[in-house]
Amino acid sequence: MEIFPTTARQSPTGLSAAQTNQTVLSADFQTFLQLLTTQMQNQDPLNPMESTEYATQLATFSGVEQQVLTNDLLAELQAGLGTLGMGELGGWIGMEARAEMPVYFEGQTVTLQAVPNQLADRAELLVRNEAGEVVQRLPIPLSDQPFEWTGEDLDGATLEEGIYSFSIESWQGEDLLDERNVMVRAEIEEAQLVNGAVWLTVEGGLSIPAEAVLGLRNPSI
Repeated sequence: MEIFPTTARQSPTGLSAAQTNQTVLSADFQTFLQLLTTQMQNQDPLNPMESTEYATQLATFSGVEQQVLTNDLLAELQAGLGTLGMGELGGWIGMEARAEMPVYFEGQTVTLQAVPNQLADRAELLVRNEAGEVVQRLPIPLSDQPFEWTGEDLDGATLEEGIYSFSIESWQGEDLLDERNVMVRAEIEEAQLVNGAVWLTVEGGLSIPAEAVLGLRNPSI
């Protein structure tokens, strides 16, 4: 799952992939039209183009034109659906989202949730910094219930401010069964439309695609 800081999501050119493809297709359409016109103007009078060949090229011409119009329609529909999603997601602002995402830690308590392997007899929480290095390893209960992470290790030392991600390892004796992602709860601060997709900005300025959210709740309840 891709997760980007808010400042890194904007396209440097302001063009979406659909817009770029549409521009290329339109250029191909114009080129095809010029080639067909030139061919008709310069055909050999003593050996004119067969009617079947002419019909085939006209059909190709029509197909290209239809593809351009279809792409235009799809682009309009995508923009409309994105705007509709934004309206619906307006009610999400202020809600607490549950998703597999990192957090920006600055001393606050973070609510996590994970599902250990059913065969495990112990589980450990792995905390990684922005560089992907494991900076903390803590034992956690064998439960799928939410638990609190304070950013402190077993000696009471608190991690530095920064971006951290989480996973859990499930163990059976000395055998590692698997490593799984951990879901994080964070308040939604903003919803934005980026290249036709809705992105949510959560606490700390981190952004995730709206489709990554697996649950919502009112933090005041």
